[in-house]
Parts: sequence; C-alpha cells; structure tokens
Amino acid sequence: MNQSLLQVEGLKKHFVSQKGFRKQSRQVVKAVDGVSFDIKKGETFGLVGESGCGKSTTGRMIMQMLSPTEGTVTFDGQRMDQLSGGELKQARKDFQMIFQDPYASLNPRMTVREIIGEPLIVHQLAKGPAIDARVNELLDTVGLSRKFADRYPHEFSGGQRQRIGIARALAVNPKLIIADEPVSALDVSIQSQVLNLMKDLQQELDLTYLFIAHDLSVVDFISDRIGVMYLGKLVEVGERDAVIQNPQHPYTKALLSAVPVPDPKAKRERIVLEGDLPSPSNPPSGCPFHTRCPFAFDRCKAEVPELQTSGTGQTAACHLLDQ
Repeated sequence: MNQSLLQVEGLKKHFVSQKGFRKQSRQVVKAVDGVSFDIKKGETFGLVGESGCGKSTTGRMIMQMLSPTEGTVTFDGQRMDQLSGGELKQARKDFQMIFQDPYASLNPRMTVREIIGEPLIVHQLAKGPAIDARVNELLDTVGLSRKFADRYPHEFSGGQRQRIGIARALAVNPKLIIADEPVSALDVSIQSQVLNLMKDLQQELDLTYLFIAHDLSVVDFISDRIGVMYLGKLVEVGERDAVIQNPQHPYTKALLSAVPVPDPKAKRERIVLEGDLPSPSNPPSGCPFHTRCPFAFDRCKAEVPELQTSGTGQTAACHLLDQ
C-alpha cells in the first residue's frame, strides 16, 4: 500500500471581516471548517464542490500561501508549520501549483523562457545555457514548440497558456502538484487535451495530484479518490467508483444528477437543490446542508453529522446512514 505523501488534519481557515464606519461590527467567515484527508504517493485526489465551498482556500493553505487558523499540513513527513523560512523554501521544490486562470497566473512582461526558467533560478537548479536546455525540454514535455520560448503570454491561446503553467510547475521536478480548477476556463475540446496531458505526465514523472474542481465529470475522469466539500466541510470521501456509482450523501447525489449524460435517449432524475449556498459567515445549525436537503429531518437541524463509513466503503457525513 502506498504511503501518504500529504496529510491534512483538522484544517480551518476563518477570516475576520469588520463592517461599519468605525468597524464596530465583527464577522467571522468560516471558509474552511475542519477538513481532514490524506493523499497517497502517485494518486490523484479530486476535491469537488460548488463555488465558495472552500476547496481553493484548502489548496492555498496546503501550498502555504495562506496560514491555517487551526489544523496541520504534513508533507512528505514534514509538518509545514514547523519549518523555518529557509526550510519552507527548500520544501517548496516538492509541491507546486497550477492555477485556474492561465493568463492571470503568467507575468505578461516575461517571455515563456523567463516564466519557465524563473523557478530554476529561484531554487538554484540551473545556470546559463542549462536553463535554456531545461526550458526546451519542458516545452517538449507539454507539447509546445521550442520556437515559442521567446513569445509573451498574450500571444497564446488559453490551452497553450495552461500548458506553459504546467511546464513552470514541472520545472523543479515536484512530487505533488495542486491543480486549482486547471481546465474550467478552457473550451471542452481543450479540456480533454490538458487532462490527458496531466494523466500522461503523472505516469511518466510519478506525480501526485490534488485536483480541485467544481465539475464532477472532470473529477471522475482524472481522480483515484474523491472528496466532496460543502460549506467548508468534507461531506463524502471515497474511491472514485464508489462515490460516482453509489453516492451516500444527498449533496453528492445532487451534484451527480447535474452531470450531462452523453446519450440523448438516456434519462437521469435531476435533483434540484432549493435556495442558495448559505453564507460561511452565518452557517446553519446542525448539518450545514439541511437547509437545502430534500431528506432533512429534525436531527439534521440540531446535530452536526460526523464522517462515518457507509456500507459501500466510502465515508459520508449524513444522519441518513444511521436510519
């Protein structure tokens, strides 16, 4: 059994906002509220949920771009909060990020050569001609022509820019890549190309992925295990096939019912959720999903459900499992 490369324990991120002319009103936004999971070496863990559920914030805390309010992130046996600045810089070589917007994440004043070569300079992995050789190698790896090396980001399509972002992430030979909605800004035909590229690179380079998305069909395609988030909490975690074929949480069932079926004759019962996602600054009592759940009963309003193992093997936070 593969050893866990990443362990996330009780991760929370609470933002404090102050309102009013004199900022007398104080509000706590619970963006992430007690998330725990692990990712084994060589696997892809898909983190899925609606916009605003806290999945990107979780990714940024793992990357140490945000400091957790509570909880720990352990990467390759090292607690991230216990590392000094120099130790964290050294550890950063082993985990990199691919961002959602392939244009905003690239410096428009830098050429492709400079963008991909920058991590090599920062981590002192290459100098002079060796940088150019590595950039050319990475362009080949992600399927871009070497003649593009001296062009600027605005000269590329969205799919090409995302390939540049992937090349930059690969430059330092990372063990873990956190992909935050890497295909959501791309056309569907380009999405499949980028996803296939990521799967090929995983096999070729022995990569581990945390793949963040709101589209369950994309997560189904690329993931080995899936975690479903709702309002800052994990509501279901399990092997891909178990979650997709036999979801245990009503929210997972609703997400799956919204995935288009590629057969005009096939019919799927659509579960339409009532209302909007509650505010993380004023979450509902009890189960955070009970205000929109078609199966909610009195216990759901009063008691927060814990993740428990279902009969199909995955874990889910739902009182219906006790029925």
